Amino acid sequence: MGTEITLDVENVTLTYSKNHRGMDHGSLFLESDRVPVRGDQLDYDYYEDQDADPTAAEKLFTRLLKNVVPRLELLGFNLNRVRREYELVAENWREERQAIFDDEDTKRPPDLMDFAEFCAFATEYPLSDLDDSFILGAGGDEAEKIRGRFAKTPVDRIPRHSAYDVHAYSERSYFGGLVNIMHPYSVLRILAEKKANENAPVVWQYGPLVQAGWATEKEFRSGARRTETFLIATEGSSDVHVLKHALALLRPEIADFFRFIDVSESHPFSGTGNLVRFAEGLAKIDVHNQVLFLFDNDAEGLHAQQRLSRLTLPSNMRGAMLPEIEMFRAFLAQDPEGLRNADINRRAAAIECYLDLNVGDHAEAKILWTNYKKELEVYQGALEYKEFYAKEFLKQTTETIANGSYDSSRMKIVLDLIIAECTAIAVDRGELSSGEYYLNNTF
Repeated sequence: MGTEITLDVENVTLTYSKNHRGMDHGSLFLESDRVPVRGDQLDYDYYEDQDADPTAAEKLFTRLLKNVVPRLELLGFNLNRVRREYELVAENWREERQAIFDDEDTKRPPDLMDFAEFCAFATEYPLSDLDDSFILGAGGDEAEKIRGRFAKTPVDRIPRHSAYDVHAYSERSYFGGLVNIMHPYSVLRILAEKKANENAPVVWQYGPLVQAGWATEKEFRSGARRTETFLIATEGSSDVHVLKHALALLRPEIADFFRFIDVSESHPFSGTGNLVRFAEGLAKIDVHNQVLFLFDNDAEGLHAQQRLSRLTLPSNMRGAMLPEIEMFRAFLAQDPEGLRNADINRRAAAIECYLDLNVGDHAEAKILWTNYKKELEVYQGALEYKEFYAKEFLKQTTETIANGSYDSSRMKIVLDLIIAECTAIAVDRGELSSGEYYLNNTF
């Protein structure tokens, strides 16, 4: 006897442990995902006889698959990484099978599915459509019923499949055994590609394990772990305040993945020069934190990014500039000869330029040209009243964003860039371990 704990998506089991926590899946969930739900591992007759409350034993984390995907990406499980992992698993399996073919007088194994074929197979049917009826027995008609609509699938073309190691009891569990050949998060990422699966619940039920005494509730924490978070190092304090508020308003489902330099007193590395020197120092002492150095989309930021690109940064660090956008190619600017439209990309677009510039009673937002950057042969500029625009943004709430009274479209572009860069860091760092996970672990 014992108590099981699993990670499931629509009742398809991806990981399994007995009498211990097993793999930590807390990073997939937020604290709001922790809820009590009636479970089949509990003896409700016992609770009723004892007049006891089963709520503690019903505790689990649950989150819709579509809402797990952004967290999977920041953990390094984007489709490119998953494809490379599948190819590694397939290659290892192919070598094992070839060795058997060479040593024995056996029929040459068929070609394995390529990644596109495997994804098409895994997403052919919605998970909710798969039959989960329990079927006792594994031979004859029972085996045919268990395989269900997959009875004609050439399963020997799927890596790691063995006809002699099938423990399925339903069509759904049989499907789970066929696709669960990689890191469980890779499998989740593939299944999420089918739109009909987007509302499939991802569930990690821990209550029965805790109630049975095999674990404590403090072992089940939600949110990104410290080693999974990203330090966003910016040029100034304003960038920190704006980006933290933007994440809280526009990307609350992944905001816990991002950390910022403490600027409560002052910015310890303000300015582009200090930020580049900070990056050089971190690289030299081999800091293992995941760090993104973020520069403004102006002349100072461009020069700093060029200097940073000449450094040899480890895979856990990257540099990026705020994104160039079309609106900035014809932005009102003041020079000695008057007002005219100018391209301010790489010249004058600091973080405040990505805010709603139609708030307040000021005239049309404009750039004031300041110093000349000899290295780039361009002028550096700054947004007039930029402090005002920043303060107005920090007043915004989820309600003002939701009702459209504040334009957050450009800030969403900034966050998309940050997320893409951080995902690239996570993918690079996890490249070696992903394919080895299946080979070295059992679920």
